[in-house]
Amino acid sequence: MAFPELAEALRIERLTPPTGRVSMVLDTDTANEIDDQFAVAYALLAPERLEVEALYAAPFSITDSVGPEEGMERSYEEIVRVLDRMGRSPEGFVLKGSRGYLPAADRPVISPAAEDLVERALAPREGPLYVLAIGAITNVASALLMAPEIIERVVVVWLGGHPHSWHTAIEFNLHQDLHAVRVILDSGVPFVQIPCKNVSEHLTTTLAELEAHIAGRNPLCDYLCEIFRNHSDDHFAWAKVLWDISGVAWLLDASWVPSVLTHSPLLTEMGTWSLDRSRHFIREAVHCNRNAIFGDLFRRLARADEPRGTEE
Repeated sequence: MAFPELAEALRIERLTPPTGRVSMVLDTDTANEIDDQFAVAYALLAPERLEVEALYAAPFSITDSVGPEEGMERSYEEIVRVLDRMGRSPEGFVLKGSRGYLPAADRPVISPAAEDLVERALAPREGPLYVLAIGAITNVASALLMAPEIIERVVVVWLGGHPHSWHTAIEFNLHQDLHAVRVILDSGVPFVQIPCKNVSEHLTTTLAELEAHIAGRNPLCDYLCEIFRNHSDDHFAWAKVLWDISGVAWLLDASWVPSVLTHSPLLTEMGTWSLDRSRHFIREAVHCNRNAIFGDLFRRLARADEPRGTEE
């Protein structure tokens, strides 16, 4: 699949962290763990900065017990549960994604989510559509394969992989669909990667902290506390990483998730990164300001049942 060339100056301009209010869609494997639920709520509770146009259910697999289709269906159902706690309807807002991973790097998987992304990306708008993906990046890669011209109209922000200097690229989101990752990296689409190791893994919290700051505030907070509590049988000296809130945080305030321009890496057959300095630029996050991000998240969650406007 040949992708249209995007001028490097335009790509770098698009990779400049956004200021002001941006339009976005969120692609999430919400039932895979418990951090996606926090990310969905976080994005929806920042209307002064983020206009969330749609939520897409992403596929995921867990050994032999859950395949990508079931994972996507479970994610769809979990998104609906989160929206219910927020008093929001999923109708026309939540779309089902791929029922399988890319069979090859030039073969998309058609789904309502991928079709919707193409339609939204091509619709007239000022500025790019930000595509925040926090699971397997199948839906986004499929949309690029279906309509390569959308690389000129979107910026993809993805939580996945490890830092390019790490000895392996492999982690859960990346390993789910290697073909899709290569499509994104090779397409030339403006791309912001938020790695896991030593970057988003800083975003840990505890049950005691959640109970102190958000428990009892509203149905959404109580639900998030419940799923967090149920995730482990032993909370003594136990903290949980909420990786997925990092992408929302970058869109809200990029100083909380500092990043650098670097060349798009190659994903080898061994699951490692290989660097070719002739390739186009992407943006790679290098750190997360844990305190600033959780402070903002907790304040927004605690006010989730208050009327919120969209003006800064």
